[in-house]
Formats: sequence, structure tokens, C-alpha cells
Amino acid sequence: TINLAAICTPADYNTRPLDTIYSNFIDALPVVKYCSENNKRLIHFSTCEVYGKTIGSFLPKDSPLRKDPAYYVLKEDTSPCIFGSIEKQRWSYACAKQLIERLIYAEGAENGLDFTIVRPFNWIGPRMDFIPGIDGPSEGVPRVLACFSNNLLRREPLKLVDGGESQRTFVYIKDAIEAVLLMIENPDRANGHIFNVGNPNNEVTVRQLAEMMTKVYAKVSGEPSLESPTIDVSSKEFYGEGYDDSDKRIPDMTIINRQLGWNPKTTLWDLLESTLTYQHRTYAEAIKKSM
Repeated sequence: TINLAAICTPADYNTRPLDTIYSNFIDALPVVKYCSENNKRLIHFSTCEVYGKTIGSFLPKDSPLRKDPAYYVLKEDTSPCIFGSIEKQRWSYACAKQLIERLIYAEGAENGLDFTIVRPFNWIGPRMDFIPGIDGPSEGVPRVLACFSNNLLRREPLKLVDGGESQRTFVYIKDAIEAVLLMIENPDRANGHIFNVGNPNNEVTVRQLAEMMTKVYAKVSGEPSLESPTIDVSSKEFYGEGYDDSDKRIPDMTIINRQLGWNPKTTLWDLLESTLTYQHRTYAEAIKKSM
């Protein structure tokens, strides 16, 4: 059984925290219970958000320790999970995901459940999320790739939340699916493990991602870039009250490399070129008509 069902869009964490908690914990309970009681193998999709904030984010900005990977590289078996205060409802998703992970791990320890937990680190590629007003609600806010794609297609400035200073790593969906297939095909090496699935070589700030996507889209579309391709917005304005964020998300790849021999291959530029070529070919005409 492979469980991917969840509300997992940042725009929903603040506005629909109850639905977020129920979909990621309460609704997953019967799946875990069924697999445990019927000796079924479970591959459960969690999230890199279970790590929350890095230890390094709490160090003084001028601290030399901020350069030490021990304070920001995220390891499945040793890194703590650090969330914001209860008032920051943005962490409703991460907290629910962490609790279901703990329950699955406990079912394995006490009742012998065969499980594998997947922690995706920003998997992106063609057909991710939706383009508002075209193949999704016009008022909806998709995740960053589709959000920026929508702006580029409409020739609107890309909105950078709180200056776009958060740092992320991005992995191509084709690379990530290869990792999942290895988990499916190698139960003896995958059972009982939690796996980071990401690409630590593809780290950028959200601002850098916006700048790169602007350049790539100009190349694949043949359209000139806007004179002012980005604008800054506050997280309160964009997401509402209760938003908070993690600073960096860099996965340690030791365990998945050791157990499954997997490493990502695709560079950020190449995956963006492939994705934005698809976005332009699929949506450009529909958006022109709608405008």
C-alpha cells in the first residue's frame, strides 16, 4: 500500500488547519491500522517539513557555526524536529505528518508492520499542482513552481514572500520516482527505513529560483523578460496570519545511498527547462484566451 493522500499546500496550512491535521493524521490512521493488522507492506509519504527549522537558524547571524553542515543538513536518524509556536498554524501540517510517522514507526516496533517512510524534498516537474483559473480554482494558490509558472505565463511579476530569502533544494520528479521504484522493488533494503529524497546540489533561495525561472522561461517561450520580474510581499499579506517558515532544507543522502544506491541526476537548470517547456506548450494559449 502506497499512501500519498494529504492536504499539502502551504496556502491551506493557515486557512484550513483542521482539515490539514485531519487529512494528514486522522484520515491516515485506518490505512496504517489495516496494513498492520493484515500484514501488508506500507510505503507512506511524509514530508521534509517534519524537520521544521534548522538548528543553525537559532544561531547568531555572524556565528561561524552557521557554516558547519551539522547545524543545517537534515539527517533522518539524528536531526531534531523544530517547529514554531502553536500560534503559528503553518506547522499544523508538519506536526500531523510527524505524529503519523511516529505511529507508523511504533507499529513497526510493537506489531511488526513492514513500512518505509518517504520524506520528499521539493519534488518538482511538469503537471505539478495547477494553473489558477485554467485547470484549477482562480482564487487558489499553488506551490511555488506552479505559482511562479502562472506569473510567467501571464507576464506578471513573481511574488517573493518576505523577500524570497528562504533556501530550498529541488529534485526532478523523474529522479524521485526512480527512488520510489527502488523502494518498491527492494523491500529487504527499504523496510524499516525513513528516506530523504531530494537533491542537495540543487539548493537556491526562492529569489534565486524566481530569477532562474525567469531566464529559462524567456528562453523556451521566446518572450522578453519583464523589466521588473519580481515584487516583494509579506507572508501575512500572501498567506495570512499564523505563517512561519523553515530557513533551509538540505537533505543528507547517506541512508538512501547506502540502502538503495540512489542519487539524483538532474540539475536545477535542466529540470526547469523541461518543466517550463511543458508549461508554455500546455498553458500559454489558454491563458491568452482567458485574458
